[in-house]
Amino acid sequence: MKDIFLQLYKNKTALIAASIFSIYLLVAICAEGYSFYCAKNKTTPVYNVGNIDNRFQAPSTTNLCGTDYQGRSVLWRAIFGIKTAFKIGVIASVLSITIGVFLGAMAGYFGGWVDDIVTWIYSTFASMPTLLFILSFALLVTKGFLFPPLAFFLNIATDTFNMDIGIIAVYLGIGLTGWVGLCRVVRAETMKLRESNYILAAKCAGCGSFRIIIKHIIPNLSHLIIIYFTMRFAYAIMTEVIISYLGIGVQMEPSWGIMISDGQERLWRGVWWELATATTLLFFLTLSLHLLGDFLRDVFDKKSL
Repeated sequence: MKDIFLQLYKNKTALIAASIFSIYLLVAICAEGYSFYCAKNKTTPVYNVGNIDNRFQAPSTTNLCGTDYQGRSVLWRAIFGIKTAFKIGVIASVLSITIGVFLGAMAGYFGGWVDDIVTWIYSTFASMPTLLFILSFALLVTKGFLFPPLAFFLNIATDTFNMDIGIIAVYLGIGLTGWVGLCRVVRAETMKLRESNYILAAKCAGCGSFRIIIKHIIPNLSHLIIIYFTMRFAYAIMTEVIISYLGIGVQMEPSWGIMISDGQERLWRGVWWELATATTLLFFLTLSLHLLGDFLRDVFDKKSL
């Protein structure tokens, strides 16, 4: 880690990207804490406070990014959209990584019928249209077409984590479809690592298979997991924006996708600031994630040579 931070300090582009990402992260944490406070005290959050008489106001010193069709501050809604984007990115990416690493490591280490089953599973998921699956799944969840016990647990999750059902649907949809690429890579790398001397030594020492996978194989795949996380993070955010833009994903919380959809409908009236604010924040977040991902890939590729 010390070497990575040293190289990050020397790489000015990656350092700027890390700084931008850190600012977004800090804003997301503060926004989430504020949202929990408002929910607990049953107060209206600042991003929902509006005055219909002040709707469609252009950017000014009073409202730096103007107001929307309900007279709400576009700037506040865009800032709290960072919270939504980070929750989608983190939880969906962690879910994808957990599934991909577990199945890939199991298939690569045990081989045989375990490998055949995992290969069939990820081949099936890879053959499905990803966006169509997420849209269909989100629509089923938001409209209540679910197995009753599953709907019960989803309702508990929405109450516990202060999220609407649309966000939960997007989490699950992206997480259940985003693990295939990592699973393939982890499977191939595990097949190579299981023949390494330290793995053979661990077997001779009496270590069990699951202990070897957890203690020896997965830590040596951490560089792949970190790189994949940054890539999936950006993909999850973009997917959430697309789904919310189509009106199926997030409904009750600020979302860049909803802002872009609303702003597009009013461009003909000269109301450009809502669309511009959401796309600008989205652009800088995804750009910083891609730059960090490229930096980490270069660092770890050098270490593997």
